[in-house]
Amino acid sequence: MSPICRLGVNHILPKVLAGNVGRRTFARMVDAKLEAVPVVEIDEGIFKYVLIKVYGKEKTDGSEPSKLIVRGFNRAQWHSDIYDEVSSALMGLGLETECLGGGRIENRPDLKQIKVYGYSQGYGKADHMESRRLLLTKYPNHNITCSDEGY
Repeated sequence: MSPICRLGVNHILPKVLAGNVGRRTFARMVDAKLEAVPVVEIDEGIFKYVLIKVYGKEKTDGSEPSKLIVRGFNRAQWHSDIYDEVSSALMGLGLETECLGGGRIENRPDLKQIKVYGYSQGYGKADHMESRRLLLTKYPNHNITCSDEGY
């Protein structure tokens, strides 16, 4: 998480929050929002995908809750189209994001097969094995394979 963002939250947030809502209440709301973010949202077919780390509010003990998510959409021409869409939506919830890389996914629900492969020219190659692990949380009965081949 960037120091600028933390500085902004620590200095601006108290002025923005009104009434009985304090920092701890805000932090709990952000934590609940982090938990509510789906781990996997992908389309059917062949498309680009990104692996994203989503951060919650830094806790008083210095820890920072986070989770990894996979996003892939047919409508995206570039990996950055996916990341921009997702990061903007999550920023609106008070969550910060970091793109950890990208690639392609071939999702064949009719065959219960998913192939994760390739890389992003802009973000580099995502950890396909980590993406596979996340995909299995939503598609436990699918055959999910990974490859470093292809673009």
